Amino acid sequence: MAPLTELYHEVPPTCWPIVYSPDYNITFMGLEKLHPFDAGKWGKVINFLKEEKLIADDLIVQAREATEEDLLVVHTRRYLNKLKWSFVVATITEIPPVLFLPNFLVQRKVLKPLRTQTGGTIMAGKLAIDRGWAINFSFFSFLFEGVSKATIIDLDAHQGNGHERDFMDDHRVYIMDVYNRYIYPGDGFAKRAIKRKVELDWGTEDTEYLQKVQTHVEGALNELRPDIIIYNAGTDILDGDPLGGLAISPQGIVKRDEAVFRAARSHRIPILMVTSGGYQKRTARIIADSILNLHNLGLIDKELATSDAKNPKLVPE
Repeated sequence: MAPLTELYHEVPPTCWPIVYSPDYNITFMGLEKLHPFDAGKWGKVINFLKEEKLIADDLIVQAREATEEDLLVVHTRRYLNKLKWSFVVATITEIPPVLFLPNFLVQRKVLKPLRTQTGGTIMAGKLAIDRGWAINFSFFSFLFEGVSKATIIDLDAHQGNGHERDFMDDHRVYIMDVYNRYIYPGDGFAKRAIKRKVELDWGTEDTEYLQKVQTHVEGALNELRPDIIIYNAGTDILDGDPLGGLAISPQGIVKRDEAVFRAARSHRIPILMVTSGGYQKRTARIIADSILNLHNLGLIDKELATSDAKNPKLVPE
């Protein structure tokens, strides 16, 4: 049977299941400076990992742009048509000056990076199924292709109302969401899609946070055994983040990622990590340190990923 998307292609076994493209970064006439997110963060993480000799350009998977057909798996054509209006994109991206740009520029300089990030997530999802784990350096997005059941573990500081609305009545998807109850978006309707909801207070710190994450990740995986875990590893939980409102230390973030990967390994479930939100310059270094920690502990490994690619769930602990 032909693949459901052209994004699925053979990846050399010499490559890490790490997906990235320089096209992820939104850089045009200073637009990236008008939003608190560091638009160049993904490239900085890659550079840190290169400096540590973990990866090289020819050892990572280059993301491809998702097509309209790929996007129609989860979005309606009506929604995609709306993106031909610059004011709609300005609202979605929270960058008001986009309103004044011709839409051909919006398509090329704003939406193409986002479509490439989505394409990267689709590619990384296939890699995770094949090899047991994968990482995509981008915002969180997920499109269902060839998966029967998935568990989304959303540990970004904000409620994940986008995918919650997307998968509201999709029984293939189990959503666990841990977020600051007092910040945007506060989407009561979308909360109906959350199977395991953990609402945090302002200023939640490491000890309470890590205990809740470990308890509820284990509970979620015991409740339903998915084909894949989609892990939204947002770093906007970091103490001092202007939007997240939590107080997690850099080491707390490293320990959080470790706990999720340990749970995936102990249950023998493939995991896709998406690095997602985080609005401080130092988050790039923290993400890199976390990935290095996962590697040092043997929770991610190129040989591990390729040695049992046909049956990643049976990789021994």
